[in-house]
Amino acid sequence: MTSRTTDDYREMRRSGIECVIEPSFWSGSDKLYPESFFDYFEHIHDFETERAERIAGMDHYITVSINPKEAVDREMSEAVIDRLPEYLERDRVVGVGEIGFNLQTDEEEWAFREQLRVAEEHEAPVIIHLPHEEKPKGAVRTVDIIEEMDVTQERIIIDHNEPATMETTAATDCWLGFTLYPGKISIEEVMPLLEEYGTDRRIINSSADWDDSDPLAVPKARDAMIDAGWDRSEVRKLLFENPLEFFAQSESFDYAREVAAESSTAASAVEAAETGSGGE
Repeated sequence: MTSRTTDDYREMRRSGIECVIEPSFWSGSDKLYPESFFDYFEHIHDFETERAERIAGMDHYITVSINPKEAVDREMSEAVIDRLPEYLERDRVVGVGEIGFNLQTDEEEWAFREQLRVAEEHEAPVIIHLPHEEKPKGAVRTVDIIEEMDVTQERIIIDHNEPATMETTAATDCWLGFTLYPGKISIEEVMPLLEEYGTDRRIINSSADWDDSDPLAVPKARDAMIDAGWDRSEVRKLLFENPLEFFAQSESFDYAREVAAESSTAASAVEAAETGSGGE
């Protein structure tokens, strides 16, 4: 959400979004020093969390990484990755990401593998970025690395899927993400993929990028799916329950535990009411 205004936070909250997870990404220009990454991590961890709460009453969490676009300098990548474990101990950090490929270089692959290793050692969820160019080739290479490293696939979401990647990524036990993005993929294009490949371990998300993007894409997807005749429980599963389940694998994701506690309380109240009615 670094690239967005306070109005975006307010509109998201009005649209029903209570919680946002911000992966570390390209900040608009390449960072020149490892310390720049650490300043950026501190900014999204502290300032953006405070801003989301203050402006819109939203819970805000982050994931940390050296993203594929900036994993071109081996020395800088090493310095950043060396400090990732300390950030994974922070209270608002719920995983590693985005990692993966941009131009599919050897330097990117080294950083990808090392960050997968760190995430596995710390049992942290992972967000993987499929490349924008030569995406099917990148999907094959991504899956090959995941399988070769024998990491826990259930803690991984392979994001930015499109029709051409589904056969490859759906053959794994990873979660699959669809990033709704103006001019790239829409919910109308995603719905047939969900019908074909199912809704288990599928997540629909949005982008808050520097260029054209729509932080309201998820609530708009909700409306589009309901208008298209999808069952409301299936829509809730895709847009709320699935991401909740995936990130609940992080001990730092308190929002999931708060929702679970509220659901348990509500269920108890309903049970008590039904018992009382039966007694009458």
